[in-house]
Amino acid sequence: MQLSKSEEELMNILWKQKKAFMKDLLDAYPEPKPATTTVATLLKRMTDKGFVTYKAFGRSREYHPLVKKKDYFSKHVNGLIKNFFNDSAGQFASFFTQETNLTKTELEDLKKLIDSELKKK
Repeated sequence: MQLSKSEEELMNILWKQKKAFMKDLLDAYPEPKPATTTVATLLKRMTDKGFVTYKAFGRSREYHPLVKKKDYFSKHVNGLIKNFFNDSAGQFASFFTQETNLTKTELEDLKKLIDSELKKK
């Protein structure tokens, strides 16, 4: 299951905070801040999708993520590779390195990461 752009924005806040009450979430948004009802609706949807849960403290709820950021984005990237690059990591890497205007230093850093992974295998 996937999150909408608005849900991803809220989820990123929650991943950073690890757990938060509604006030904490609203405070973390940049201006203009969304309405409380908007954030409440997003939290409800995300709870229904299984991304967020909460603990009730009287009339307040403390929200926390059920899905790790790494797991979510790993699945997202793998789906991207499958759907747009014919399930070819090589095609994805070629596109990524040619179309993102990486500096020589960034490309060298990527090469080091790849070399490190190769040594592990």
